[in-house]
Amino acid sequence: MPFYHKSGKIPAKRHTQFRKSDGSLYSEELVSTEGFSSIYSLVYHCNPPTIVTHIGEPWSVEPKIALKKNMQHRSFLTFKTKPEADYINSRKVLLMNADVQLGTAAPTKSFNGYFYKNSDADEVLFIHEGSGVLKTIYGQIPFEYGDYLVIPRGTIYQLQFSDEGNKLFFIESPSPIYPPKRYQNKLGQLMEHSPYCERDIQLPQNLETHDEKGEFKVLIKKQGMIWPYTYGTHPFDAIGWDGYLYPYAFSIHNFEPITGRLHMPPPTHQTFEGRNFVICSFVPRMYDYHPLSIPAPYNHSNIDSDEVLYYVEGNFMSRNHVERGMISLHPKGIPHGPHPGTVEKSINAKETNELSVMIDPFHPLMITQDALDMEDPDYWKSWNV
Repeated sequence: MPFYHKSGKIPAKRHTQFRKSDGSLYSEELVSTEGFSSIYSLVYHCNPPTIVTHIGEPWSVEPKIALKKNMQHRSFLTFKTKPEADYINSRKVLLMNADVQLGTAAPTKSFNGYFYKNSDADEVLFIHEGSGVLKTIYGQIPFEYGDYLVIPRGTIYQLQFSDEGNKLFFIESPSPIYPPKRYQNKLGQLMEHSPYCERDIQLPQNLETHDEKGEFKVLIKKQGMIWPYTYGTHPFDAIGWDGYLYPYAFSIHNFEPITGRLHMPPPTHQTFEGRNFVICSFVPRMYDYHPLSIPAPYNHSNIDSDEVLYYVEGNFMSRNHVERGMISLHPKGIPHGPHPGTVEKSINAKETNELSVMIDPFHPLMITQDALDMEDPDYWKSWNV
């Protein structure tokens, strides 16, 4: 999130001597993005963050593509995902292209004996079920149902879950993920017409400094591989930090919907954006209030983008037979629209309680074998009367 924040102890001037009580120096680390051209933070470690004692054999977590090209409406019942104890093993990429990977996870255990770092992609973890704490060098962020956890690439983290019933929807992006540019002024502040503001952002807190030496396993994802590194010092050994780059949380329940007399298009629901894709939040809201309005969305031809909806809760005005955790994929090239009967049903309705996350990628998505394993094969027929 591009606004300045700091935590812990930092020197008065950057790149100057900053000493411990025993006279030795803290180790300064610049964590920068886009080389030296975009946002960054400065982290002050008790020990150099470069002490590697062992590098193990890497293994592949690259998704297995089953369909490179698709021209069919599809849906995937992600609650069929088999729960797994380990977080990394539980992550299943379902849809992907060069700009974004989308998937689900159902981990039953907190991180056990390792830390995780995605060096290739920013991550957004949407918490559908479960609660706990995201732990990083920047501090801790409690999370619960409905939270988006936005984790910049290169951030070492752990997830501590409160119980075993956890279901996550995740988005990985090789480009930075930011709030929409049209909601920011020229200095990056969210403007008055934005559906959320800085007060809604949950920043890292409770910075804990672990000045510890030993063996600390960090599993690093890069180029579809997991590289097991062992460091000689604890990854969360910061005495302080400041800057513009850090993880944060935003609750979908704090998204304030923009409504109107007539049907509002999906861009009004936009929450984040990356390169060649957007993330939107559909939340409970009042329906259109023109006396002749049709609240259900009109038929839509996807000329420039596929459309993905992850259904969270509630009844959806344009869909029949929606399940929690269901993903729908409507590819570019063919129109999609409300299911039979839903248009008339929506007329004179006053509000909707739907809750979902939408991703519009501007290049076609490929489909993995994990997705096909949980597909509803008859979804494309659901518009037939």
